[in-house]
Amino acid sequence: MINIGVIGAGAMGSGIAQVAAEAGYGVLIFDVDPNASEKALGKLQKNWQKAVDKEKINPEEMQKRVALVRVASDLADLKDFDLVIEAVAENQEVKKSVFSRLDEVCTEKTIFASNTSSLSITEIGSFTNRPDKVAGMHFFNPVPVMKLIEIIKGLATSEETIDALKVVAAKMKKVGVVANDTPGFIVNRLLVPLCNEAIKMLEAGVASLEDIDTAMKLGANWPMGPFELSDLVGLDVHIGATAGLERELNDSHYACARLARQMYRANRLGRKTGKGFYDYNK
Repeated sequence: MINIGVIGAGAMGSGIAQVAAEAGYGVLIFDVDPNASEKALGKLQKNWQKAVDKEKINPEEMQKRVALVRVASDLADLKDFDLVIEAVAENQEVKKSVFSRLDEVCTEKTIFASNTSSLSITEIGSFTNRPDKVAGMHFFNPVPVMKLIEIIKGLATSEETIDALKVVAAKMKKVGVVANDTPGFIVNRLLVPLCNEAIKMLEAGVASLEDIDTAMKLGANWPMGPFELSDLVGLDVHIGATAGLERELNDSHYACARLARQMYRANRLGRKTGKGFYDYNK
């Protein structure tokens, strides 16, 4: 595998492009907003310049990485790529549009991977005529720092596809864990309900959010508490994840906490809006 295409130039897409280039892959970034792609490219160059300034890499290595990353003007530019990783909005209709188009323009050899954190890989595979070459490749934020990749096997995903993605993960210096296509996969199946339960505890007056966060950091050795984590991820993402778990598992226990919905309506989504459970404008 030589070339990797990345669809979506947001925080996740740019992070995936960064680790792919650092692994030596040729990278092509595509976003429906050309300015977003150029911005992502600039972000990568800035990150690598910081690494040079801190003497973590030399200028020659930086130039090598910069030369590996280009911006695409059309999805058709990815037609001969070995792997395309999608990192667009967590909306199945948006993903259907992307994968249907990719299936039309890419050669038969191309493997498609979705960075979805909760949507069905089996369904995404059905948007193409190559479901055996469609899998999940769920990175964690921030991508350059977090070591884990969840590799998700859909109902029709071949073992050859899973093995190929394991090789890519290892080359990116990540640890790949394989899970079947189930709601929340591994991490979010455990983590989302736990953060949701913390919000319900706050609603019930069990403890303050600061004390709940402190308890989980000192008692469970979490690097951040559930409210700090929810603010980092975003309550919009949390609500979508709980809705998916409740629907797919047919269990109301996973229903989103009322307080989270209220905060969403108030646009208190966390760090991305400046205020969530904590105020980041101070």
